[in-house]
Amino acid sequence: MQQNVITLKNPPAVLSYASAVGKKESEGSLKDYFDVINTDTSMGQDSWEKAESLFQKTALKTAMKKRGYKDEDIDIIFAGDLLAQCAGSSFGMRGFSIPYAGVYGACSTMALSLILASLSVDGSYAKKAAAITSSHFCSAEKQFRKPLEYGGQRPPSAQWTVTGSGCVILGENEEKAPHIEKVIFGKVRDLGVTDENNMGAAMAPAACETIARFLQGTNTKPSDYDLILTGDLGAVGKKLLYEMLEKEYDIDISKVHNDCGLMIYKLDEQDVNAGGSGCGCSASVLCSKIMKELFDGTIEKMLFVATGALLSQTTTLQGETVPGIAHGVYLTGGRK
Repeated sequence: MQQNVITLKNPPAVLSYASAVGKKESEGSLKDYFDVINTDTSMGQDSWEKAESLFQKTALKTAMKKRGYKDEDIDIIFAGDLLAQCAGSSFGMRGFSIPYAGVYGACSTMALSLILASLSVDGSYAKKAAAITSSHFCSAEKQFRKPLEYGGQRPPSAQWTVTGSGCVILGENEEKAPHIEKVIFGKVRDLGVTDENNMGAAMAPAACETIARFLQGTNTKPSDYDLILTGDLGAVGKKLLYEMLEKEYDIDISKVHNDCGLMIYKLDEQDVNAGGSGCGCSASVLCSKIMKELFDGTIEKMLFVATGALLSQTTTLQGETVPGIAHGVYLTGGRK
């Protein structure tokens, strides 16, 4: 099996980060870690798509403000979302005078944008590069399923699309900051899942393979990590991931694993079924509690594997299956 782990020669440092979330997310388990909370999920806009763009814009502005960065300090932005033509990102970034590259990896986009930003800095093509993603419950439901007015019932396997955004600014070496040391691009996996309301089952096979390839490619085991964090498998996908890793590779990650889709909400109190999902899920979790723990050294070694379901409203209507993808980023904590 090809491992394809890329070791960065000049590991980029996390210079700044920020998260911006909506009302439901602020009522969840991580409410004390978010930078910006807006209880008006429309953000004062006249469409959900405009609101999502503003969430993304807010995350970038907040991350830049923390370090006093101006547009000219950022060499390139890698940004993506779930909307067709990456509308949330392109319209969100149009007010900045910074080169922009739209990225699509479904819910895995935070890891994918981080990989591309890391490679840009590692190769000295950029001194500072930003990675940003977002999602919005209302815009995602409108595009992929039914308008909110329809009021359809959600099955237990369904996940709640996070309204929020996360941004990381990477740059050249900064000693006491977290660093991205290794990255791995995922492969498309498709085991024939056709249920658009069961994204966890669709994404679990890709997460399984990426984690196994990374461990094998680095000759490491789960106990070598403080945390292996998946994007948004939710309750269903998490269970399947454990079963597949055990059966196919004899790997048990249960003692060091957590999932962003299970962290962001209180599953026993909030009506989110199997957990959170969306590009903004792993982005807002990573750019809040996880980054804080990386900076203070609570987490010293972690593998971040964001997962995505590669479907569209067109392919779903055509009866297609739901392929999955999972990209991985290995981060080390702040150096004391």
